[in-house]
Amino acid sequence: MKIPYRTRQLLKGIAITLLILALIGLVIWGLWMLWLSRFVVYTRDEGARLDFSLSQEISEGELAVEPESVPTIGIYYNEGEDAITANQPLAQLNGYYITQQVLETENFDTILSQVEALPKGTPVMVDVKSIKGSFFYASSVSTQRNSAIDTEAMEQLITRMNEKGLYLIARLPALRDFYYGLDHVPDGLPTSGGYLWMDDASCYWLNPASEGTRNYLVQQIQELRSKGFDEVVLTDFYFPATDQIVFSGDKSQTLTETAQLLVDACCSDSFALSFVKAGDYTLPTGRTRVYLEGVEAAEADQAAQDSGVADTAVNLVFLAQSHDTRYDTYGVLRPLASAH
Repeated sequence: MKIPYRTRQLLKGIAITLLILALIGLVIWGLWMLWLSRFVVYTRDEGARLDFSLSQEISEGELAVEPESVPTIGIYYNEGEDAITANQPLAQLNGYYITQQVLETENFDTILSQVEALPKGTPVMVDVKSIKGSFFYASSVSTQRNSAIDTEAMEQLITRMNEKGLYLIARLPALRDFYYGLDHVPDGLPTSGGYLWMDDASCYWLNPASEGTRNYLVQQIQELRSKGFDEVVLTDFYFPATDQIVFSGDKSQTLTETAQLLVDACCSDSFALSFVKAGDYTLPTGRTRVYLEGVEAAEADQAAQDSGVADTAVNLVFLAQSHDTRYDTYGVLRPLASAH
């Protein structure tokens, strides 16, 4: 069948028009897909999907700018009278102490004023924890606090004593701790009945052979060192004198080993760990001292001979109540109020 010329021309025009429209549609579809691509997200569960909540704003960027000049950094020369000595040998102590009773009853402004009057380098020992296990400062080792002592004021006192360059000593009970014993029964000293032994002050005592007890002590000592203390003194480092406690090991050897472990773990060239001697054990070697309390001045010389300390001038310290000069042959700390 022969198609007329006019019809062929008409069909040809329609075909060209359709081709042009198809090309235009293809271009539009491509541009549309390109525009949609900014909304395509891929997830592990759903695969590719469109998310029209994505921002359509295009970042304009920032112009490059010349960097600021590097500030000049001052260089500190560790010289002169203010030089910091990192490896300083222990020296004889002649200073003062602040007890828990003073912290609970005296106004902190009064204590601060007494501290302000002390010359740089004066040794000052301060109680930082009670036999119940409550801390007087903002400790991260325990949340137990003493409600009778202002924690914030205590922190300010510690900071100020550090700023004045005093030789700062912390004193705390080692094996006598009610709260820790209550929460960590396996670390306490048990009776034959299986419960923890409690003393007349309603305090539990910790087992010095327990790994938990040792770790707890190391945490306290290292925290105090990080707060700027130069020395920590442990009280209540002995086994209570009672036959109600069940302990199968050698008590003297256990105390000796634990004391040495603590010294080895915590002491450095500028930090000392010392003990208020009350139990029967061998003193550790290292940067350490022995503190004695309740010794009359007339008995000081004999107590020094019986202490087992080689250098009694440096490594032996009496906690005295008076200004009797018979203590002054050795290290001695007296009440802070007596300084003025």
